[in-house]
Amino acid sequence: MTQADRAQVIAILARQAVMDPARISAHMTPADLGLDSLGLVEVMFALEETFDISVPFNANRPEDSGFDISSVGAILAAVDALIAKRP
Repeated sequence: MTQADRAQVIAILARQAVMDPARISAHMTPADLGLDSLGLVEVMFALEETFDISVPFNANRPEDSGFDISSVGAILAAVDALIAKRP
């Protein structure tokens, strides 16, 4: 993942969390960011639009989605993997 892509993912999370991107670190969880299920859905839509990817996320059963949202670092890794799979 490029530094620019990483910054965009962090910016998307920060926008939904209404916090300064500089305060977000890789170990933080969505709960640490104050993101509820609706906020996570908004993040997923923004990631799809920004990176032209399809995020396999089910808000009703996020643990079964195939998209790890356990931490900011996991989200970065999952987005990176989806970007790498783009045609």
